Amino acid sequence: MQEILSIFQEVEDPRSGNAKRHDLNELLTIALLSMLAGGRTCVDMEDYGCACEAWLRQFMTLENGIPSHDTFSRVFKLLAPSGLQKTLLRLAQNWADRLGGVVAVDGKVLRQSFEKASERSPTHLLQAFASEAKLTLAQIEVDGRSNEIPALPELLELIDVKGRTVTADAMHAQRGTAAAIVARGGDCALALKRSQGTLREDVATYLDSPPESAKLLSHQQVGKGHGRVEKRTATVCHDIGWLLERHDWPGLSAVGKVVAERRLADGSESVDTRYCLLSAQPDAERFGQIARAHWAIENSLHWVLDVSMDEDRARNRKGNGAACLAVIRRLALNIARMHPDKRSVRRKFLNAMWRNDFLLDMIRHIRNHE
Repeated sequence: MQEILSIFQEVEDPRSGNAKRHDLNELLTIALLSMLAGGRTCVDMEDYGCACEAWLRQFMTLENGIPSHDTFSRVFKLLAPSGLQKTLLRLAQNWADRLGGVVAVDGKVLRQSFEKASERSPTHLLQAFASEAKLTLAQIEVDGRSNEIPALPELLELIDVKGRTVTADAMHAQRGTAAAIVARGGDCALALKRSQGTLREDVATYLDSPPESAKLLSHQQVGKGHGRVEKRTATVCHDIGWLLERHDWPGLSAVGKVVAERRLADGSESVDTRYCLLSAQPDAERFGQIARAHWAIENSLHWVLDVSMDEDRARNRKGNGAACLAVIRRLALNIARMHPDKRSVRRKFLNAMWRNDFLLDMIRHIRNHE
């Protein structure tokens, strides 16, 4: 248990005087253990603490007993998310050898975190996700008066992207974003959309109707599952001198497209084509892997947070509560995923709820990767 008690030591307590009836380190540890054991809300944290108080006292002093749900809510409302972020960042750095080569960046809105009375918009987070390891590396809150574009360079300052490929959707196909990624030693794979005007049009025209002299590399993969058959064809072109003459794009080295042809069990078919700017020159097979890895942030992070951890229904609305609890959820999810047991995340949470020995084993693996 000392492994988990130690990870919050750098978090600064925002309370003063009599408000510090409960040790912050112990309070945050109970919150995280509750999440690992299937808890979702501050009420769950209090209930978990009361149900397991005798067991928790083997590791904690709990001088003033178990914090109430109001205390949990008040602390998370006051706590700076950046303090909890340090814990997320430190564990991600300890697991660096497991992270793989693709870092997917995408935004997520905590839908129930809005507040009508103060006209506060829902909390909007921008996250960096190691697609192959399925681990959240960092997140920052997007300014409600702005959007994700200026937030992405700030997010990059928190993580090490050297030697990795950063993927992002079409919103981030910006010269400044590409320059920021390349400047930090990373490669970028940025999707293109129709609003990119002549740039997208030029890339699409060349890849869809290439001249005879074009040097294109292609790789095809067929997969089955979820009631459909999908054929994905990745095409990449490294010979882009013609494009660089027309468009001044930082670090641009290649362009590519992925065509996904899907046939569903009912016989219906669909075709989806995506175009991409690349600062490296991967072969077609690797480009296809990079493009596919980006969607892991939707399927392996957002979906799990909403379906298995009820994030979309979380109603924390005061102060920093929503952002802080989002970090705790991602910490719990990272810890569950780093445990070598092959069961699903949901089954790991259930076993952690039923068996303290399994919960402790998950925690021990924090130390195993430090």
